[in-house]
Amino acid sequence: PELSCDLSYMGTYAADRQEKLESLFLEPSRKATAKRFLIAGSLYPLDWQWGSNVRKLEHVSPAEHPALYSSSRATLNITRKDMAESGYCPSGRFFEAAACECPVLTDTWDGLDSFFTEEEVVRVHSAGDVLRALHMDLRAIAVRARQRTLDEHSGAHRARQLLTYFEEAQ
Repeated sequence: PELSCDLSYMGTYAADRQEKLESLFLEPSRKATAKRFLIAGSLYPLDWQWGSNVRKLEHVSPAEHPALYSSSRATLNITRKDMAESGYCPSGRFFEAAACECPVLTDTWDGLDSFFTEEEVVRVHSAGDVLRALHMDLRAIAVRARQRTLDEHSGAHRARQLLTYFEEAQ
């Protein structure tokens, strides 16, 4: 219950994510004051003013990630600039959230379609996109993302892929 929120975001402060954090998390929190927002991560400036509807956690241990995602109506993924520029490089938290059947709202980057379709995640580019998503029924999207994660993005699946690549290379 202490993690329950309408939108969560987990990530340490990074200057290269700041603009997107402002537009995709903080601005929606200011516009949707009746909704609950949760940000988890360290290194954020001490003088930041969080709205009364934003709860800030300094750290969520990896063992508690499933509890956070399972308590979030949706979670936001913001990709680090260098990862987005490289493409095809999602954060592990992206898959953690999907495996917990938590709907993922995400920025867009090259290669996203090779991991999840628009039927499995919600792409957001603005505060308006985030606010619209928070008014949607996101359950079916989350169910499809979870199934895709279990079918194609598990450690066991990746190990089988790697072995297949080794066999093909011989």
